Amino acid sequence: MTVRGQLFRFALVGVVNTVTYYACYLVLLTWLPYVAAHVVAFALSMTGSFFLNSRFTYRTRPTWRKFLLFPLTNAANFTITTSGVCLLVDVLHLSSGYAPLIAAAAAIPITFVVSRTIMLRPDRTEPLPEPVAAAPARIEG
Repeated sequence: MTVRGQLFRFALVGVVNTVTYYACYLVLLTWLPYVAAHVVAFALSMTGSFFLNSRFTYRTRPTWRKFLLFPLTNAANFTITTSGVCLLVDVLHLSSGYAPLIAAAAAIPITFVVSRTIMLRPDRTEPLPEPVAAAPARIEG
């Protein structure tokens, strides 16, 4: 599949992921502070995003290794969205109801590049082959 095709599928997964995140966020916002609601909703939607991106976007088998690396690759996304939500709510005094949508849009390009790198990285299930030793040089005289 081409990078363009992956980007299109990534965008579709992103829409599903954003709807999932936002729905969870709004439900959690009813009894949690906005930052806590954001963190929990982010973790739930990121898990769903891993499986959708693995199968649908990159057509690769989900593995424990990739699953464990996937959240690490979203560290930039988490930092951008969390900082963005706090900036938009606390500094710019925008509504905590829609601030996460704006912050998430800023993180999309970074998330694609990093997740593509992790998801398409081959799993090393077999040891690497031993290097072939070079024959000793012959001295002619």
